[in-house]
Amino acid sequence: MQTPRTKIVDALDAAPPVVGVRVKGWARTVRDSKKVVFIALNDGSSFASLQVVAGAELEGFEELRHLTTGSALSVEGELVASPAKGQTVELKATKVEIVGKADPSYPLQKKRHGFEFLREQAHLRVRTNTFGAVFRVRSVLAQAVHQFFADRRFVYVHTPIITSSDAEGAGEMFRVTTLDVGAPPRRPDGSVDSDQDFFAQPTYLTVSGQLNGEAFALGLSDIYTFGPTFRAENSNTSRHAAEFWMIEPEMAWCDLQDDCDLAEVFVKYLLRTALDKCGEDLAFFNQHIDKGLVARLEQVVSAEFVRISYTEAVKLLQESGETFEFPVEWGKNLQAEHERHITEKILGRPTFVTDYATQIKSFYMRRNDDGKTVAAMDLLVPNIGELIGGSQREERLDVLESIFAADPHLNADDYAWYLDTRRFGTAPHAGFGLGFERLVMYVTGMENIRDVIPFPRTPRHCKF
Repeated sequence: MQTPRTKIVDALDAAPPVVGVRVKGWARTVRDSKKVVFIALNDGSSFASLQVVAGAELEGFEELRHLTTGSALSVEGELVASPAKGQTVELKATKVEIVGKADPSYPLQKKRHGFEFLREQAHLRVRTNTFGAVFRVRSVLAQAVHQFFADRRFVYVHTPIITSSDAEGAGEMFRVTTLDVGAPPRRPDGSVDSDQDFFAQPTYLTVSGQLNGEAFALGLSDIYTFGPTFRAENSNTSRHAAEFWMIEPEMAWCDLQDDCDLAEVFVKYLLRTALDKCGEDLAFFNQHIDKGLVARLEQVVSAEFVRISYTEAVKLLQESGETFEFPVEWGKNLQAEHERHITEKILGRPTFVTDYATQIKSFYMRRNDDGKTVAAMDLLVPNIGELIGGSQREERLDVLESIFAADPHLNADDYAWYLDTRRFGTAPHAGFGLGFERLVMYVTGMENIRDVIPFPRTPRHCKF
């Protein structure tokens, strides 16, 4: 019977000596000293690699001397205390099997590679220190999302990826069709005959699961979605991708303050989990990517989040004496420079900005009694700006109908089912959205969204 595989993370934690250990992984580095070959082996289970010491007495030793970086190996041996600096154990090999030899053209050699280069090696970059750490942290955060909501008895709902509605009203959506795009069927007036399409109407990849989530909250009370969303925005900034993941809870019987309460607890829970479970990876990011990272995350976890209105935020910015690239004006969106100035200079901690001007927010947000603002909130955090956006939803049928009647871009017939949720037993409810990649960027200090998604989709790029 073959010795079962030990993950390298467990081998590194073991107390030597341990005989009969088998590990499998990829060679990060290979160093030949004629009588001994030293191999740094990594299987992705930990940041650190395990040093394998292969002596000249081993069968196939000469082949090991010419082993190429990136090769896949299976190694058996004895785990012993290591005399080398920076490691407590090493594996004295009794058998080394080359499972998959890497071609000498393997692009990830022992040198520092730029992130731009590594994006062109997205199928291999996870074997590097940085990206192994990024995606371990991403995995821990994803599991923490589900644990947080499970502990609070939220129901996990899989909302549709294909939709006929634009939840954000942005119009930047990917069309889903089975029609021949080169020669689509047309009506007598020349327009495309969508009735002959698969769904007999225009359909798109969703930008949000919120509207469907609202329907489920008005029956199950507390639900959340966590899935892929899509935006056909022709933007090449470091914060935009065409495909990304969103976490969207919806809660019946909740108002805007309840929404803020949950968002604060949620963010602190996720950051605390990362700090507790990803210490080695975060230490790497703190040293090589963002030297203030761990201290900032600890500060957010222990901070009491501030809450101010949009009107107060505009006033604070206007009175700050700061000259901004984008002027601060009531009725206009706050830009990232404004959001960061609030959290880093004016208030010095995470801040909820609430009750935004109606004209800059979406149709589904509850209208406030002042006739000028809506019950919306954004959570702003130092070093990044907006992390979460949410609102109390407009639960009053008559108000929603008046909104649809006044907006030529909204067709009430397309949202008949949505209006039904207000027609048949409406109730106050609220929710928010957290872009998962933005969270991962914040926790790791990585500055480009392309570096926290396994295979990023951006304008003119869908290579892998």
